[in-house]
Amino acid sequence: MPDPVTLTLPVEGMSCASCVGRVERALRSLPGVRDVAVNLATHRASLVLGGAARPADAAAALAEVGYPVPETETLLAIEGMSCASCVGRVERVLAAVPGVTGASVNLAARRATIRHPEGVVSTDDLVAAVAAAGYEARSLEAADPADPAARQDQEGRALRRDLIAAALLSTPVVVLDMGGHVLGRLHGGSATAVVQAVLATLVLAGPGRRFFLRGVPGLLRGHPDMNALVALGAGAAYLYSLVSTLAPALLPADAAHLYFEASVLIVTLILLGRTLEARARGRTGQAIARLMDLAPKTARVLRGDAEAQVPLAGLRIGDLVRVRPGERVAADGVVVSGTGHVDESMVTGEPVPVHKGPGDRMVGGTLNGRGSLDLRVDAVGSATVLAQIAAMVERAQGGKLPIQALVDRVTGRFVPVVIGIAGVTFLAWLVLAPAPALGTALVNAVAVLIIACPCAMGLATPTAIMVGTGRAAGRGVLFRDGAALQRLRDVRVVALDKTGTLTEGRPRVTDIVTARGVPEEDALALAAGLESRSEHPLAGAVVAAARDRGLRAPEADGFEALEGFGVTGWVAGRAVALGAPRYLDRLGIAADPDLAARAERLAGEGRTPIHLALDGRHAAVLALADPVKAGAREAVASLKARGLAVAMVTGDDPRTAASVARSLGIDDVAAGVLPGGKVEAVQRFRAAHGPVAFVGDGINDAPALAEADVGLAIGTGTDIAVDSADVVLMSGSLDSLVEALALSRAVMANIRQNLFWAFAYNAALIPVAAGVLVPFGGPTLSPILAAGAMAFSSVFVLGNALRLRRAGGGSPPPKAAALKPRPA
Repeated sequence: MPDPVTLTLPVEGMSCASCVGRVERALRSLPGVRDVAVNLATHRASLVLGGAARPADAAAALAEVGYPVPETETLLAIEGMSCASCVGRVERVLAAVPGVTGASVNLAARRATIRHPEGVVSTDDLVAAVAAAGYEARSLEAADPADPAARQDQEGRALRRDLIAAALLSTPVVVLDMGGHVLGRLHGGSATAVVQAVLATLVLAGPGRRFFLRGVPGLLRGHPDMNALVALGAGAAYLYSLVSTLAPALLPADAAHLYFEASVLIVTLILLGRTLEARARGRTGQAIARLMDLAPKTARVLRGDAEAQVPLAGLRIGDLVRVRPGERVAADGVVVSGTGHVDESMVTGEPVPVHKGPGDRMVGGTLNGRGSLDLRVDAVGSATVLAQIAAMVERAQGGKLPIQALVDRVTGRFVPVVIGIAGVTFLAWLVLAPAPALGTALVNAVAVLIIACPCAMGLATPTAIMVGTGRAAGRGVLFRDGAALQRLRDVRVVALDKTGTLTEGRPRVTDIVTARGVPEEDALALAAGLESRSEHPLAGAVVAAARDRGLRAPEADGFEALEGFGVTGWVAGRAVALGAPRYLDRLGIAADPDLAARAERLAGEGRTPIHLALDGRHAAVLALADPVKAGAREAVASLKARGLAVAMVTGDDPRTAASVARSLGIDDVAAGVLPGGKVEAVQRFRAAHGPVAFVGDGINDAPALAEADVGLAIGTGTDIAVDSADVVLMSGSLDSLVEALALSRAVMANIRQNLFWAFAYNAALIPVAAGVLVPFGGPTLSPILAAGAMAFSSVFVLGNALRLRRAGGGSPPPKAAALKPRPA
């Protein structure tokens, strides 16, 4: 009987003591469970598992009574995978671990993402499951962030070393074999044949050992992979030649041929292919490395009156950091003293340095030009903008596209089928070919084993995703998952929010119209006091207008915002309400006819009127104008030129919206809608045109972003909008929207090309290698040519994916990237 296990689980959904009781009863019902304790304050349950109960059983029991354990992800680095069939095997063994709800393995990134209820599955169990399948795994969370790159470099060096050794040892074998053809076939037992046997043994036992160490165990377990194919092919050629050299009498007459050159060249050429593949694969992941290299290695921390050089990992929230001219900002923070001009092109794409002074935010990785700045650190490590961007890119690169499901099904059965075809080929040639047929049968069977490379199929999709998402990040487009790439390619209509998306989102007050007896400055000051508590772009314009006039905005109490309507509160002892006309109706406040008429005229001029009520009376109308973003007209024209329908969705006044839409060339407008109305608009566009991409930046856009087939959030918008989106456009420019669509189409086209090549290659060359064309006067394929072609197929797929580094629509932003941080 296993030893008792103490388990602590987070529990969702508990709100009262009765919830605690239900959770406790559910856990106590499990066999062998004792010491159950549930804490409502911490939302955690602890228990001791004994008997046959497992952690997964506890999670299932909680889910059944409506209190699920939240899911989390564990990341593992996997070593030893060589082809798509390896991926399928690792996914199967991980999915079989009790408690795991899903596992996704990326061959190009050598990484596994395992989903499971938090606290239910241990990393040790996952590592052990991978090890039992014949691969090596380690936790990525426990690793040094630079470790994956270092391990990749180490793998590349080991491959190059083995390739050089194999080439040096194989050259004499090839020369001796060619000499044998010139001087006559060398018979077993001759000195030259023995030399070939010794050199071939060194090649297979040295550089070629990796194929046997990984391939033979998989073969014995009934799960052969690409290593097994190489081990079978090279091993069969070697053993046949060894018998021909040492015991030719065991073979039929005239069948004692040597194939040492085939066995060593198979190993050498495949090592060449893997070396080139490792080099290309390293280049696919350079995007994250370039991002993280923007952060300095040390920070200049102020300790009293002294400065101390502190490693970046030693920074703490609240530290005061000095940034001298020419230095990069060490971490995110707020300037507390000093002024300077900071080059933020790596996060904004704008080449003009931005003036910074006390109270301004700084983003780690940006470059200080002139002036010395002291900033108070408010984010370190994984909480920094740079780290969050890198994490999002890495998450997208590790994801799978829906198209990959087909590839996984095919490759899961591919290698066993190939071994079967090789066996049939051997028997067919042995029976049908003229004597002596044993050598010919062996050569053709070995060629089938070597030519059938599933590596290209396994690399076709993940490498394109890695390069494409890395390229996108460098151009200000962050994909939350790889699947968004495929969905974005299929959209037929792009729906755009107006404020902050099509317009600058920095409106200004152009007119203030007050009712009789209401001073203009009083109305503006009270409105500014209320709006100072709001994050809406229009609120900022009202506050700025009051500040520009030198007015003091009183503090607001009892502030309440109603999405899509407006805001209310108490300012300087007065009840203040500010919002759309429908908000006055909702509050039961009668509209002043003169103010309403003036508001209509202002809306017809393309301005946005908002209505102010004081103590239950309609008191004023404030008109605001929000300039259209530079490049917005061109972006809309580019979208329409790509055959996409373009629509605008806004909660703004219909007349104002229509004016903006006309100026941008947008025909379809849904205006004056609440957040729920935006969802309905998305559904209407989908019914009329097909899959919808929605672009927005505000809290009220979050439902529409979630409803759309692809939600794209402007990175300068609110956290809620960004968190609801599939894609984040980190720069405020709509050029990045066009970039995202262009990159999506380029990546999917690249994947289709890769998959076509990989499948067509195998479909065409396996029959040739088997010798199907020989009876019709066609060619056959030697194992050496098969090994060369097999290596070329993987390198071709990787090279094709690397072309995506030049993909995208439009000119690149200056310097490193066009990325914008989320506001703090």
